[in-house]
Amino acid sequence: MSPIERRPLPGQRDRLYLCHTGLETDLIFNHGVDLPGFAAFPLLDSPDGRATLARYYDDLIELVARQNVGLVMESVTWMANKDRAADLGYGPEDLRRLNREAIALMAEARNKSGYGPLVLSANIGPRSDAYTATGGMSVSEATDYHAEQISCLATTSVDVASGFTLAYVDEAIGLAIAAREHGLPCAIAFTVETDGRLPSGVALGDAIEQVDDATGRSPAYYMVNCAHPDHFAKTLKPSPWMDRIQGVIANASRCSHAELDAAEELDDGDPEELGHQLAALRGKFPHLSILGGCCGTDFRHLEEILARSR
Repeated sequence: MSPIERRPLPGQRDRLYLCHTGLETDLIFNHGVDLPGFAAFPLLDSPDGRATLARYYDDLIELVARQNVGLVMESVTWMANKDRAADLGYGPEDLRRLNREAIALMAEARNKSGYGPLVLSANIGPRSDAYTATGGMSVSEATDYHAEQISCLATTSVDVASGFTLAYVDEAIGLAIAAREHGLPCAIAFTVETDGRLPSGVALGDAIEQVDDATGRSPAYYMVNCAHPDHFAKTLKPSPWMDRIQGVIANASRCSHAELDAAEELDDGDPEELGHQLAALRGKFPHLSILGGCCGTDFRHLEEILARSR
């Protein structure tokens, strides 16, 4: 079998790449789509669901092509791992099929568009609650756990395995090791609380340094996601660990994670203000090449981010 050809990832000071991980909140609150357990991957099992996802990817590609920027396309596999999918009735065979289909759907949209700077990212979520570090795994446990999903994804045309909304260091290390062992480039995105620290209490810079030390700097780059710029902007400072952060995928809301969990209505913040804040971060740290929106964001926010940051 010939090796899978994977496209180059965004580089530091590269053209701007857009990334969106706010699909779930957009579908639930803005489009009335039911996502049991906050999982989007079951949409792949119905014609209507697949059509919804196909339109979403087509619209994203149209947006970035119009602005002449790149796009890191995220698969709907954030919850497509064994423990989180079990409560929804999905077993191992279904998960392997759906992980492959999620990447195939993105690849189909990319191929159809003919647009160049499009990176396919396999979105990998934490084993348990993204907002807490309690009940965490050891490095070896995390490696074994995430290898189940990553080993399947590595057989597809995906370009990078991206661990999103990670709350503690050992899980990030294990995920990065699993990706390396299966020949996939890896990105690590930590989430932070309102104090700019991981839910485990570890400072963001310390977390990055610990992962790099334990993995021989195997992650291609790091990101921050699922937090508002007000929560972490002051903690970002010129430093070797800051040089490893290449993306910021921000929440629309200033609410804490606990407040977001309890919210019954969407807090979509101020799209224009968010665009200004992310543009200011890129102005301060020109090596940031990936900007985008997480919870509460939709195409209004993405348009503002591009308008301010190009």
